[in-house]
Amino acid sequence: MLIAHINAVEDHLLAISKIPANSGHSLHKGTPREAFIREFLESHLNSTVAIGSGEIIDSQSQPGGKRNQFDIVIYKRNYPRLDFGGGISGFLAESVVATIEVKSTLDKAGVAQAVGAARNAKALQKHEIKSFSSGYIPPSILSFVVAYDGPAKMETVHTWVKEVYQVGGIVEPAMPAEGDRSAIASPALEGVFVLGKGFLNYDNAPYGFVRPEARKTHPEIRWAIANSERGSLLSLFVLLTVATSNVEGAWLNPLPYLGGFKVSDLQFGV
Repeated sequence: MLIAHINAVEDHLLAISKIPANSGHSLHKGTPREAFIREFLESHLNSTVAIGSGEIIDSQSQPGGKRNQFDIVIYKRNYPRLDFGGGISGFLAESVVATIEVKSTLDKAGVAQAVGAARNAKALQKHEIKSFSSGYIPPSILSFVVAYDGPAKMETVHTWVKEVYQVGGIVEPAMPAEGDRSAIASPALEGVFVLGKGFLNYDNAPYGFVRPEARKTHPEIRWAIANSERGSLLSLFVLLTVATSNVEGAWLNPLPYLGGFKVSDLQFGV
């Protein structure tokens, strides 16, 4: 039932994405397609998270500083956010579970842009107080790309990712041939999903497609590459569901955000 439903939604997204294709401006093509993905997430992910658009800040972020604007930000509802108006928000790094960049047609330039944004998100510092946790806690902000079209083979996307990493000096961490990889953060992207064509997953999720015996034989494996007309949206849905279904006793430590706040005339009373 789950597989059939999500596959049907993937078919639906591909079908309705043809409507904005009639527009003559790229922004008018991309914005509705972002909305389609956002609506899917809002109606399918659990209620502990919300979906927004905007930028991510940490305690070192400055007013007017250059920051990436993310198409989709999945964040925890129990954390505050800054309302910039027009549906654009500033999200505290502590609240963000994942980001998604939505592309009408994926190309190498789009991969490079997403990699850069992912690197910036992962470099943000979190200040939280934690007491307990249960379930999968992502080791960093997760970064995904969803595209409505792209190359015929996902191997091409994998090649683009590796080339962008090489040019940017991005080194992927060593991965154990056996045991848990879920605590090892990707240096940039966790996954690329081209609807109707296939997907590319970084092999650090608690549930994946690479079997333990394959890792033993090929310990250098870091990516699972799938060419498939169906399953891209399902794979993304499973990854996000697992990442948002944990139980965690954690709350914001606001003091680092208040480092520049001073009271000139402070008095005490009894």
